[in-house]
Amino acid sequence: MKRFAVLLALILNTVAASAQVLDRIVAVVDNEMILESELNAQTQFFISSNRLDPKTPGLREQVLQSMINEKLILAKAIEDSVTVTEDEVTQQLDAVIQQRVQAAGSEQRLEELYGMPISRIKREYRDDMKNNLLAQKLQQQRFGSSQISRMEVEEFYKTYKDSLGEVPEEVELAHIFVKPKFNEKAKAATRAKLQALLDSLKAGVPFEELAKRHSQDPGSAPQGGDLGFVRRGLFVKEFETAVFALKEKEISGIVETEFGLHIIQLLERRGDAVHPRHILLRIERSEADDDSAKAFLRSLRTQILNGANFAELAHKYSEHKESATIGGSLGTLEIEQVPKEWYSTITSMKSGEISEPLKLTDGNQYGYSIVWVKKRIPAHKANLESDYKRIETIANNFKRQKDYAAWLEELRTRFFWESRL
Repeated sequence: MKRFAVLLALILNTVAASAQVLDRIVAVVDNEMILESELNAQTQFFISSNRLDPKTPGLREQVLQSMINEKLILAKAIEDSVTVTEDEVTQQLDAVIQQRVQAAGSEQRLEELYGMPISRIKREYRDDMKNNLLAQKLQQQRFGSSQISRMEVEEFYKTYKDSLGEVPEEVELAHIFVKPKFNEKAKAATRAKLQALLDSLKAGVPFEELAKRHSQDPGSAPQGGDLGFVRRGLFVKEFETAVFALKEKEISGIVETEFGLHIIQLLERRGDAVHPRHILLRIERSEADDDSAKAFLRSLRTQILNGANFAELAHKYSEHKESATIGGSLGTLEIEQVPKEWYSTITSMKSGEISEPLKLTDGNQYGYSIVWVKKRIPAHKANLESDYKRIETIANNFKRQKDYAAWLEELRTRFFWESRL
């Protein structure tokens, strides 16, 4: 992963491929070394990511110390016999490669940027990926379940209350979300188009070619529909059922999901992960379809205003899975976190009011919600009575940072390290 970050820094910051760097050793940590070329690239990436002045005093030393810390954590992970499976490494590596492909625009462009084919990229950076996962797992084991007592929270508040600042205005929201239903005529027309593509596949036209030309999934179409390796549980139900029923190299029939109609091919299976590619055609929705969804929501709103239980109707009818099971609750949001499409309406509503249908867009998907402003909380200075959870989170993060810094200092006494800057 280290070299991934280094290479990405080189790409993103247009460091010339022909630039000559001095690959002298600038630090040694246990059995690992850090090269000046790595430090230069990591520093450039840090400058770009944080919009810093390259002339900031001590910047290279700061970056080098961070790199040394990462090597120390790796050394501790190896000493503690922390392990990761080859499947974990492969899945994470494939996921990172797929992200890089999407960022670059195509596999060919990524290969040009890295100066090597995808197969070699995977071989070159496999060890780095494994080391990164080892370090992540060790940190998770040590700090993942960190707890803080109420006494510690109260002591933190007593010490730092003047520095906590003002809590911005908040709103507690719940909603009922529905998507316009596909028009059957439009669905039939889209199905006919996809069936023609399926017939072409059966006639021998390459899947990749058809996906690039026809698929309406912007994230995968440039890669010939390739979705990379994905673990079970991350696809929508209909897609997942279809892909896990396929044999390797087998092509599905037409599969309908909330995104549209798909043709899927399973390229490879590794345990509980699959590597599919697909062709997606979206089903166009009409204004009448939208009007029907909004009319249904207005009918629910009328029922609620006449005494029906909002949470029960949300549980029964809302198509937003994450909130439907908890009565449509979206929790308490800072006013600036309210979706942009809702913002002007929500800011003008009072506690207890329910909106008319509001559009909500999520990527290429959209639908409509009626939104209940359960409570408005004015901006105020943080206090334990009304903001305990917020203060607890801040205090716990503060505690973790202190514990993490102390742990790193301990590692620096346990393992050999040397800076040669």
